[in-house]
Amino acid sequence: MFDNLSEKLERAFKVLKGQGKITEINVSETVKEIRKALLDADVNYKVAKQFTDKVKEKALGQNVLNSVSPGQLLTKIMHDELAALMGGETKDIKLGSNPTVILMSGLQGSGKTTFSGKLALHLKNKKGKKPLLVACDIYRPAAIEQLHVIGKQVGVDVYSDKENKDAVSIALAGIKHAKESGNSIVIIDTAGRLAVDEAMMKEIAAVKNAVNPDEILFVVDAMTGQDAVNTAKVFNDRLDFTGVVLTKLDGDTRGGAALSILTVVSKPIKFVGTGEKMEEMDVFHPKRMADRILGMGDVVSLVERAQENFDEDEVKRIAKKVAKNQFGFDDFLSQIKQVKKMGNVKDLMGMIPGATKQMKNVDIKDDAFKSIEAIIGSMTPLERSTPSLLNGTRKERIAKGSGTNLTEVNKLITQFETMQKMMKMMNNPKEMAKMMSMMKGMKGMPGMPGMN
Repeated sequence: MFDNLSEKLERAFKVLKGQGKITEINVSETVKEIRKALLDADVNYKVAKQFTDKVKEKALGQNVLNSVSPGQLLTKIMHDELAALMGGETKDIKLGSNPTVILMSGLQGSGKTTFSGKLALHLKNKKGKKPLLVACDIYRPAAIEQLHVIGKQVGVDVYSDKENKDAVSIALAGIKHAKESGNSIVIIDTAGRLAVDEAMMKEIAAVKNAVNPDEILFVVDAMTGQDAVNTAKVFNDRLDFTGVVLTKLDGDTRGGAALSILTVVSKPIKFVGTGEKMEEMDVFHPKRMADRILGMGDVVSLVERAQENFDEDEVKRIAKKVAKNQFGFDDFLSQIKQVKKMGNVKDLMGMIPGATKQMKNVDIKDDAFKSIEAIIGSMTPLERSTPSLLNGTRKERIAKGSGTNLTEVNKLITQFETMQKMMKMMNNPKEMAKMMSMMKGMKGMPGMPGMN
């Protein structure tokens, strides 16, 4: 989402590169470029102006230490101010009442119903709650059915009443059902509505007044840019919502909504949708997002995803096989499946410091592992467990069977052998110590040759 902004900010910081000290002239020039980058990213002009004025004021009030360059100092100031602009601290969802009632609101097509399912899955898996989805979209013919399909997909019950055409009474009946069924969370999915539709706005206000929700989340499509911010303001004036959900952050959006919305509506972004799958949503972390915007990656989120998705017993099983030099292609495939559970590859790459820049012109598709899985699937069980058997004839047969070519098969075998060596090294304390001492001497990460 922020790739273009990151690139432009990096260019802006180059103005200070090699400068011995911060001056009014070089800071003004840099700040001008930063403001231009923010406006290009569709950040509200007033927000961009206030932000850059604050950055400039802080930069000119600082003395540069001998060990810190002006560029590094301004990057630190930018990071802190970007995090503050997006809310500073992470604001999680409020879970107090029993049941906790969460009212979803938003425009038509914002991804509200899908996000309701994602939120239910998140609260079920990560908070140990028992959610109930309540279908209060009485206008869209397929809306109730869509929520039932999503509920089944995430393993959460859905309450609906197709005969009832009153959203308020459905919501109240849903809460009553939740109390009787022992549900600790009620997520009320309402109809998407236009801010200018007075009757629809009155209806959701009536639902709010009747159910007295603990949380009112406004779901907005990040692709709509400044329109998202303007719409959020109109909805907030009517509903006084408690938090914002930005969906479709994986799309080709300029990110201005994420940077402007808090200043305009004074409400925090609580969640972000990062893909189409039900697992692809995250709690919004302003500081981590600031890291990513400035090209620093997001290692904490990457580690958290790994911890959530990697099977501990599987990791121990693989470690034993590596120690006995028995790591085969079935184990390699198992590792790929674990990585796939973490999310799409491009999003994961964006969490690695410096990787976004390195991968700028690399097209990473969502089915990046498809050909690898096909190649391994075309091997016999014996070939998968004993890779040394793979001679020229076997490789040609595997290429034909997987619909790939000999070059791709050879490339995979080379990658597999490299992974084998690395895993063996990581299980050898002496080799690991040698590698760590080598890394201490490195000033930065090397490039990533051989990518296509």
